[in-house]
Amino acid sequence: MSNNLHSIGLGSGSGNGNGNGNEAIKLESDLLRGALAAALADDTSHFHEENVQLLKFHGSYQEDDRDQRRSRRAAALEKAYEFMVRSRIPGGVLTAEQYLSHDELAGRYGNGSLRLTTRQGIQLHGVLKGNLVTTIRSINLALLSTLAACGDVNRNVMACPAPLQSRQQAQVQEHAHRIAMHLAPRTRAYHELWLGGERITSHEEEPIYGETYLPRKFKIGVAFPGDNCVDVYTHDIGFIAVVQNAELFGFTVVVGGGMGSTHGKAETYPRLATPLCFVTPDYVLDVAETIVKTYRDFGDRENRKHARLKYLVEERGIDWFRAEIERRLAVRLQEPRPFRFEGVHDHLGWHRQSSDRWFLGLHIDGGRVVDSSAQLLRTGLRCVIESLSPGVRITGQQNLLVTDIPEAARQDVEAVLQRFGIQTEPSELGIRRTSLACPALPTCGLAVAEAERVLPEVLEAVEGELVALGMEREAVSVRMTGCPNGCARPRMGDIGIVGRSLDLYDIYIGGDAANTRLNVLYAQGVKRAALAETLRPAFELWQSERSPGEGFGDFAHRRGATSLNIARAALQRA
Repeated sequence: MSNNLHSIGLGSGSGNGNGNGNEAIKLESDLLRGALAAALADDTSHFHEENVQLLKFHGSYQEDDRDQRRSRRAAALEKAYEFMVRSRIPGGVLTAEQYLSHDELAGRYGNGSLRLTTRQGIQLHGVLKGNLVTTIRSINLALLSTLAACGDVNRNVMACPAPLQSRQQAQVQEHAHRIAMHLAPRTRAYHELWLGGERITSHEEEPIYGETYLPRKFKIGVAFPGDNCVDVYTHDIGFIAVVQNAELFGFTVVVGGGMGSTHGKAETYPRLATPLCFVTPDYVLDVAETIVKTYRDFGDRENRKHARLKYLVEERGIDWFRAEIERRLAVRLQEPRPFRFEGVHDHLGWHRQSSDRWFLGLHIDGGRVVDSSAQLLRTGLRCVIESLSPGVRITGQQNLLVTDIPEAARQDVEAVLQRFGIQTEPSELGIRRTSLACPALPTCGLAVAEAERVLPEVLEAVEGELVALGMEREAVSVRMTGCPNGCARPRMGDIGIVGRSLDLYDIYIGGDAANTRLNVLYAQGVKRAALAETLRPAFELWQSERSPGEGFGDFAHRRGATSLNIARAALQRA
């Protein structure tokens, strides 16, 4: 199937409501330029639909403060438009100067906070349209980019960010960076729009993506042996390092993972990636590019909700997919090498980095770096980073690693952070330690329920149930999203809470500690205030019936969510 207008069935380009309109916008955009330059030059507060879609490829989403919608509508005012700007940071690795640049932009043009994402990026929220060019240009001056942080392209490439005493670990992180750079769009539209560049030639090509780019977004993660801190099964492509005799021997490649679904659409579902092959380090870029091109040509461009690579792999089968990759590469792929994850290392607390250096992992509630009455998190981090100029790394759990801390500076760092109310001992975090949340309301236009803003109260209630059972020291992971798109990967882990409509949620249980198994539906349409009490019967059975050392997710999987739900209903009747 060729990548052209006829093959994707666009006809006049009007679309059928399932995504064809997006395909026409991309095709007619002149490689992502569209009318963005003119729209940026006018003094309106927002963009129209075609430009909104193209803006995503450049790293920004048009949003509005949904808390103000009703009052502004009553006052006959337009929506309170604002923009999210996302930086692409392969492997979550950035310098002190790059972090401080984002911190300054958050205060000058954003809403005073930084948002660390579950894909190791940074989001600025609350940026006004008139400040977009300056904000994006400033990020580039810090030698980072927002290009391809969003849109129908390969997004930020994840990798385990820990600066361990391992040459293989550094090689894994380098591969993540190389993949990200290789799969970056080639169009000069980004440089023209945001960096003041001029168009040099009218003839341009996207050798990997073509004129219509990909059917939907694309995600890649690179995992270190034994540690699934990047949730590698949730990616379109996962590269799992194979180390032999202290050398990086290659990668087992898995394909077709993804978390998103749509309520009421049976053809959409979360899926774990399937093992495809083994590749040597020198072949990683070729295989990654070929998989992307195969998805480009065969992915569903008719129905945008059914457009991810996971559906292609599921419906055509892994054998067909492998044969297509082999045909394009003209080689026989090696069988995938076996691997096993011991768990997920969050890298929190103090860790030795080298003989005279340490790194410190800090938990960030919901990934939101902001000053509050409880702790001056943003100010305290800025103080440490300005004084030490350390390395900074973002984890896939929305946390922050401060690296390259001299031995002699450890006590000073600890004292400064404590002065600002910032906790450094992870054992005191309780279930906050393993929690994730998406931003949801009031900024995300897709959210149907709260997530980040209410996660603390939900965790407090869940932890209260565990305390009542004497199980407060048990590790239980909770992931909460305001819709089923899955940005906080709620279908992995012990408990997933997914927004169904305003103040109503579905509860999923039964994942595992290593994030290698999907959880399943336990209760549907639960009010937020009743989430913890709905979980109580399952916790009670876990306490009384579990095997020695059995975690909640493993117990729920063994007993079955249906069985636990029946027990819950019986207890409620009693």
